[in-house]
Amino acid sequence: MVKQQSSIDRLPEDIRTQLHELLRDPRVTQMDATRRINAILAEQDHELLSKSAVNRYAVRMDKIGARIRQSREVAKMWIGRLGAEPQGEVGKLLNEMVRNLAFEATTEMLDGEAPIEPKMLKDLAIAIERLERAASENVKREEEIRKRVLEEAASIAGTSAKKGGLSDAAADEIRKKILGVVKR
Repeated sequence: MVKQQSSIDRLPEDIRTQLHELLRDPRVTQMDATRRINAILAEQDHELLSKSAVNRYAVRMDKIGARIRQSREVAKMWIGRLGAEPQGEVGKLLNEMVRNLAFEATTEMLDGEAPIEPKMLKDLAIAIERLERAASENVKREEEIRKRVLEEAASIAGTSAKKGGLSDAAADEIRKKILGVVKR
């Protein structure tokens, strides 16, 4: 079942852009925006917009805008909180946010009256699979980095210990203890 485009979705791009600007301007009412856009449409022999179509569109855009602002605030809060954390933590947060969005989209599709389009379901499945693969690769990469850092630290500690007068056996013991952290 194909959803019919709204009269606003059928507008030429330049006129739709003008409507967006009018609707964002707090000094312009929806009635005034409708009147101004209809004047432009009349000059170009296009179908005129109804006040209710503009209202529905404005309400829809307000909801989308509110969700975007909310997402930005949540991301800003978490990234601010994780700013001192390793970069991997921000990646984990973004992965979790995308997972939540996928879950919300799936729930909304299931709650909707229209059937789920196979292409949308396929795209969602591919997105989730890629997300999970990326998360797994991030975990592996973090483990590899941790292992390399500990190996380097063990080598430096062993060399420093020997230079500091410790026996080879004592330096090797320090190196093994540091490397033992990797095996946990």
